[in-house]
Amino acid sequence: MINLLTLISSPSRPALTQETIQSYAALLKGFTKMQWLSADEGSERRIAADLFFDGELLNKDEIILKLKAEEFDFAFQDSALRDKKLLVADMDSTIIQVECIDELADFAGLKEKISAITEAAMQGKLDFEEALRERVHLLKGLSTDNLERAYQERVKLTSGAMILIQTLKKNNVTSLLISGGFTFFTEKIAALTGFDVNRANILGIKDGKLTGEIVGTVVDSQTKINSLHEFAKKQSLLPHETIAVGDGANDIPMIKGAGLGIAYHAKEAAANAADISLRHSDLTALLYIMGIKQEDFSAAS
Repeated sequence: MINLLTLISSPSRPALTQETIQSYAALLKGFTKMQWLSADEGSERRIAADLFFDGELLNKDEIILKLKAEEFDFAFQDSALRDKKLLVADMDSTIIQVECIDELADFAGLKEKISAITEAAMQGKLDFEEALRERVHLLKGLSTDNLERAYQERVKLTSGAMILIQTLKKNNVTSLLISGGFTFFTEKIAALTGFDVNRANILGIKDGKLTGEIVGTVVDSQTKINSLHEFAKKQSLLPHETIAVGDGANDIPMIKGAGLGIAYHAKEAAANAADISLRHSDLTALLYIMGIKQEDFSAAS
């Protein structure tokens, strides 16, 4: 088994130097080689690199403690298992920068109240379904015009989201957008970015206004892990060929159930449950973790 340490910084703030690489190589028992994953843009600082080693790290906890103090992210893996065939991703605060329900609440004059419930649910302090139904009920009577307004004015893709999904598509990786949010937004984001499948909750609408109800079964954490299992089985994938990314407590089952679970700028509970916690980099970090070099990224369009 050849082990691997991948170092990844934010594309807007490259943090890796040759000296950085050498300092960590010296800590890896059985270090064999390194390779840059990001392009050489004429700067002394670059975005991402792989460090390969074949020894058992007795000092791994010490290395991790040192890495957590850095201004870049890190991922330990078995290099033979980094190839993925299925991605399951959360939407709100992961693929997009906002929580859609909080933005709808702003138009109803309820953002502070609803955002507090959202935050508690994401921290795992409230039952997800109960918290969702409570927040949707508070939006009863809101004009559906505000759905499009929220999408146009508030919803922005997270940095690297378009490149991530387009590059995965080029590499024949199936991508699922499974959200505890709403189909009005997941359908648009999936169409924009190229996700193969999207699943979310359906808002009740009557006479151009929200009814305050959810139509059908609530899409929750169980839906996320069930979707991962469904498509992994459909494609006859091995466990290590699946990857999941999210930021909140509702994402924990899929993060723990995937071959590689990634917490993205996440709440503490999700970060603690993940194999890899990204705090500095954007979503292209997933590509570097999978061994895809920057030169092979699909350009955002």
